[in-house]
Amino acid sequence: MTRPGPDAAIRRFADADAPAVAALIATCLREVNSRDYPADIIDRMCAHFTADRIRELATQREMYVADLDGVVGTVSRDGNKVYTMFVHPAAAGRGLGRSLMRHIEGLAARDGHEYMETGASISAHDFYHRLGYTDVRTSDTEFGLNYILRLTL
Repeated sequence: MTRPGPDAAIRRFADADAPAVAALIATCLREVNSRDYPADIIDRMCAHFTADRIRELATQREMYVADLDGVVGTVSRDGNKVYTMFVHPAAAGRGLGRSLMRHIEGLAARDGHEYMETGASISAHDFYHRLGYTDVRTSDTEFGLNYILRLTL
């Protein structure tokens, strides 16, 4: 387990975490992303990330959670691709997002990848810039504008 601070731990996702991860994502989308996206997009994103969908994604990717007496953050990766990175708004600013990212970047580097790549919402774009990621391109998705960013490992 990797420690992202004095009081939280990064660990592999367990099937029993699925409801908590789905609730975390919905909270983040409704409290943070709703500043940048219309309600219908937020509703579609929340409907997409159900507990069952989270369980399914966890069979396709390595998924991790930041645990602080409950799930307060999550991130997943497939090789050098980052997916579903969220930190509960009440835990923001404590370095949990940075720790989750550094954890999976370290795994990718260990596996021989030269860079990490992620898609970022408008809401998360600046977060990735602060971690050293640079813009590669933009794309349109079913959920709106998506920034593709990359970090050399």
